[in-house]
Amino acid sequence: MTEKGVKGEGEGKEELSVDERYSQWKSLVPILYDWLANHNLVWPSLSCRWGPLLEQATYKSRQRLYLSEQTDGSVPNTLVIANVEVVKSRVAAAEHISQFNEEARSPFVRKYKTIIHPGEVNRIRELPQNSNIVATHTDSPDVLVWDVETQPNRHASLGTTDSRPDLILTGHQDNAEYALAMCSSEPLVLSGGKDKTVVLWSIHDHISTLATESGSTKSPGSSGTNIKSASKLGEGNDGPHESPSVGPRGIFLGHEDTVEDVQFCPSSAQEFCSVGDDSCLMLWDARVGTAPALKVERAHDADLHCVDWNPHDENLVLTGSADNSVHMFDRRKLTSGGVGSPVYKFEGHDAAVLCVQWSPHNRSVFGSAAEDGILNIWDYGKVEKVHGAGGETMGNYPPGLFFRHAGHRDKVVDFHWNSIDPWTIVSVSDDCGSTAGGGTLQIWRIIDLLYRPEEEVLAELDKFKSHLLTCNP
Repeated sequence: MTEKGVKGEGEGKEELSVDERYSQWKSLVPILYDWLANHNLVWPSLSCRWGPLLEQATYKSRQRLYLSEQTDGSVPNTLVIANVEVVKSRVAAAEHISQFNEEARSPFVRKYKTIIHPGEVNRIRELPQNSNIVATHTDSPDVLVWDVETQPNRHASLGTTDSRPDLILTGHQDNAEYALAMCSSEPLVLSGGKDKTVVLWSIHDHISTLATESGSTKSPGSSGTNIKSASKLGEGNDGPHESPSVGPRGIFLGHEDTVEDVQFCPSSAQEFCSVGDDSCLMLWDARVGTAPALKVERAHDADLHCVDWNPHDENLVLTGSADNSVHMFDRRKLTSGGVGSPVYKFEGHDAAVLCVQWSPHNRSVFGSAAEDGILNIWDYGKVEKVHGAGGETMGNYPPGLFFRHAGHRDKVVDFHWNSIDPWTIVSVSDDCGSTAGGGTLQIWRIIDLLYRPEEEVLAELDKFKSHLLTCNP
């Protein structure tokens, strides 16, 4: 397995093997990272998501993390709730963060609870109003909703019965495996599947399972409600009762192939977008019907795998594709006739892009993860700065590329920015293609000298000027 790369600065380019690229990256960890934790996974996880903050201390915080275990059938598939110790900025010693064993588990990551999942977990999404509530996608038409606090801890052994979801969302007519999103303002869930539809639900529609505060007079789906568990269905996992289910608020038709990803508009619970294997990007408005409000017929030159809507600028939408690129669209420049071009194309991967996500703290920053094992951090605000006066590209890197995380040795299947701890990211790779199996979970934060204002950094470096000048190159 090889990966394209550059050896040296000259004209000659050679291919780096994955191991060579990884060794090169690891040697730079003490210089480029403020903190990094490497955690070996026995079974690959196809999704990783931050959960609620549990505890704040002087030098670290403790936070929930949601993972999964995609097994070979010898033991059940699981949804894993872990507790993570997140070391705070400028605490970890540089010489310590690069001293890890790739085959070992990190002391910063500890399993807290295991839920026996009916089928493999393809996608996990947490409810912003209460991140103890998560939804999962598996190889079925249903979306499963879990209250991870009330679900009992289970031992994963062959023959163990599945844990029972707290709620099942029905409405797809074929498997819905990946496209899944939660609304930031209301308890709404969005999904897409092989039936070419986008389906919308309100968790409030099953009021006895996940409900508003006691005595609330707010109507189902109203904004600003605080979701909490009103029952403990998970405690009766060994009983004969079936999980309750709820049907959709709406089913939206327009795609001509599998819907691969969906996302809500950050400022409107009634607006959302979707992408699919038909190469289309579609914007929807539930207030005006079940047909797309806007459609980009050929958003990429191949299947689209992922989409995200900028939480700081509702006009900007990112898409990632099997054509190895990320496109940024401005919805003000799209037309209902299916015509629309990206305002910029970001080309810094050598394989299909699997995941894109805007930073929750910086309006121009986003990440993209791909099958090439790379997680790129981009800043579209820097695109113009890498072009010369005549428009030519300066340097050997793509315009807008801000940082390249090369700590994974196989496809990076998911990552998630930490909304509580700026510039902290969790990423996970499925290592079955490069090793005997398993996966790698990494939690990392780049050194602040790379993203702080230039004047601040120069002032700080100036304090150590005499020391830096005496260092060996």
